[in-house]
Amino acid sequence: MRRSTDVSRTEKRQLAVASATLGPWRPAAAVGAIGGGVSLALDSVTGHFGLGVLAGSLSVALMLFFLVGGTGAVLGRKAGTDRGLRRWARAHPWQVAAVPAGALLVTDLVMRQILTSEGFFGSLWDGLWRAVIVAGVVGVVGSVAASRRKL
Repeated sequence: MRRSTDVSRTEKRQLAVASATLGPWRPAAAVGAIGGGVSLALDSVTGHFGLGVLAGSLSVALMLFFLVGGTGAVLGRKAGTDRGLRRWARAHPWQVAAVPAGALLVTDLVMRQILTSEGFFGSLWDGLWRAVIVAGVVGVVGSVAASRRKL
C-alpha cells in the first residue's frame, strides 16, 4: 500500500521535467548563442566551413544552452515559482539533470542527422558524451548546492 508521501516513477519523471522548466532558459539561450557564435567564428578563421562545421558550432550552442538552463533549474533561485517544486528539484538534482541531458541527446542527434552525412551511431556517440557531461555537471552542482544548504 502506498503512503501519501510515496511518489511513483511516473510522478518522479513529471516532477523532474517540471523542475527542469525552472531553469533560466532565456539567459541560457543567450549563453548558447554566444558560445555557438564564438565556435563558428573560430572555425571560419581557420578557413574551413561547411555543414559539418555548422553542426559542430550548433552542438556547442546546444550543450551550453542545456548546461546553463539545467544548472539554474537545480539551483532553484527563480522568483515566483512553486516552493515545493524548487525544494524537490534541490533534493533530487540527478533526476532533474537527466532532463536537460536527455533533451540535449535528442536535439543533438536530430541536428547532426539533418546537417551532416555522419552515420547514426557516430551522431549518437557525439550526442551521448555531451549529454553525459551536461548530466554530470548539473548533477554535481545540484548535489554540492544541496549539501551546502544543509550546513
